[in-house]
Amino acid sequence: MSKTLEAIHLLQDKLESLFSNYEFLKNENEILLQSNTRLQHQLLENKQLLESQKKEYDLLKIAKTIEGSSTDTKLKINALIREIDKCIIQLQE
Repeated sequence: MSKTLEAIHLLQDKLESLFSNYEFLKNENEILLQSNTRLQHQLLENKQLLESQKKEYDLLKIAKTIEGSSTDTKLKINALIREIDKCIIQLQE
C-alpha cells in the first residue's frame, strides 16, 4: 500500500508540474500573440507611411522637373524676346 501511495503522490506531483508548465506556457503564448498582433499593426502602419512618403517623393521629383523646365522655358522666352526686339530695331531703321 505504501508503494501505491508513493506512486499516487509521484503522479500527483508530476500532474501539478505539468499543469504549472501548461499555465505558464498558456500565459506566455497569450503574451506572444499580443506582441505579434502589435508588431503586425506597427508593420502595417510603417508600410502605409512608407507608401505615402514614396508618393510625396515622386511628387517632389515631378515638381523639381517642372521647376527646372520652367526655368529653361523662361530663358528661352527671354532669348526670343531679345531677338524680337532686335528685329523691331532693324525694321525701324
